[in-house]
Amino acid sequence: MSLPPIAAIVLAAGQGTRMKSDRHKVLHPIAGRPMLHHLLASIDTLAPTEKVVVVGSGRDQIEASLAGRGVRIAVQAEQLGTGHAVQQAEEALQEFDGDILILYGDVPLVSVDTMQRMRERLNASDAPAAVVLGFRPTDPAAYGRIVADDAGTIAKMVEFKDASAEERAVTLCNSGLLAVRARDLFALLARVGNDNAAGEYYLPDIVMLAATDGRQSAVIEGAAWEVAGVNSRAELAAVEASWQQRRRAAAMADGVTLTAPDTVYFAYDTVLGRDVTIEPNVVFGPGVHVADHVSIRAFSHLEGAVVEKGSEVGPYARLRPGAVLREKAKVGNFVEVKKAVLGKGAKANHLSYLGDAEIGEGANIGAGTITCNYDGYFKYRTEIGKGAFIGSNSALVAPVRIGDGAIVGAGSVVIRDVEADALGVARGKQDVKPGWAARFRAAMQAKKAG
Repeated sequence: MSLPPIAAIVLAAGQGTRMKSDRHKVLHPIAGRPMLHHLLASIDTLAPTEKVVVVGSGRDQIEASLAGRGVRIAVQAEQLGTGHAVQQAEEALQEFDGDILILYGDVPLVSVDTMQRMRERLNASDAPAAVVLGFRPTDPAAYGRIVADDAGTIAKMVEFKDASAEERAVTLCNSGLLAVRARDLFALLARVGNDNAAGEYYLPDIVMLAATDGRQSAVIEGAAWEVAGVNSRAELAAVEASWQQRRRAAAMADGVTLTAPDTVYFAYDTVLGRDVTIEPNVVFGPGVHVADHVSIRAFSHLEGAVVEKGSEVGPYARLRPGAVLREKAKVGNFVEVKKAVLGKGAKANHLSYLGDAEIGEGANIGAGTITCNYDGYFKYRTEIGKGAFIGSNSALVAPVRIGDGAIVGAGSVVIRDVEADALGVARGKQDVKPGWAARFRAAMQAKKAG
């Protein structure tokens, strides 16, 4: 089907007082990305001609978050209802001729497929005046109701506050999401009144106004999770949980083993290969790519990291942004890696910090090793060569280079380069005094007794 150009209006002018937050409601994250950005990413898949976000309270925060995203801003100075909010986008879209999707910044998970179905229904042969996205929640509560026939033709839409007992018994509810032609939208909105229980200008009223003109509208149904809105911290947590549950199911369907699925948390952009095993209590921040046959053991945290084929992470490991594990590398318990590359087969099995470093293929990093990469003002790099062996409890003071095949003795503080195949040892001389400990204890016991 050849479809007209598409534009989107996203309503984000609500104050979000129930969130009790200094952060704007639509900027609270789900799976590591602000709600509003989730929605805009889905919209972008449709290649819209225009995107307009209607703001009110917290305008500066939203404008800052959308800088460079090709979004136009419209302002709703007074909160007079959804119809009034949409009207604020009229100036931004005065040159646009096509279909408009009307969405909500706090309803972030509506799928691209559902948006596309709304467009296609709007452009079907019967040419409905508008297409409404309906859903059937487990508890209809105070949602507006849609009365429609089996073909989806809408007979009536009514807000819960204004609905009769018979209308409230209807289970098909109004999500508030609409698709409508630009040439119809603002003409219909100009006719919307506020003679209702809330004294507001309701966007859904355009459906019944079109009906008075002899033009029918249609409803299509989406899943309840797609139109779950966020108005409180509890609802934010519920939407996050719903998103995570679906993402876990998708990962397992794609060949990932989750030994305790409910304890694994993904980011919106986590990429996982096949035959990856993820143990309990693993958390992915944004920007993680994991290749095939990787094992991520319990209680590990990964963000902004690349883990190549056959590598092992954890347990209790932390990979920070810029961490790269090449094929069959291993990072073990209580190891932190930041902006560092571990070459093929390199190992750091215990209790280490590796930051701003290049670690060669097959190198072994002993327990307790740290790269001292920061002097309080600037960061410096450490280079560890292919096949090098760093003894336990070593401190490599950057900038420093350990050559291929070199060995650093345990307990060393290395401040100068160690050439290839050399031994570098930097520690104080051991002095042993026979009997000193026994004499010390006796003296202290006598002193205490006296």
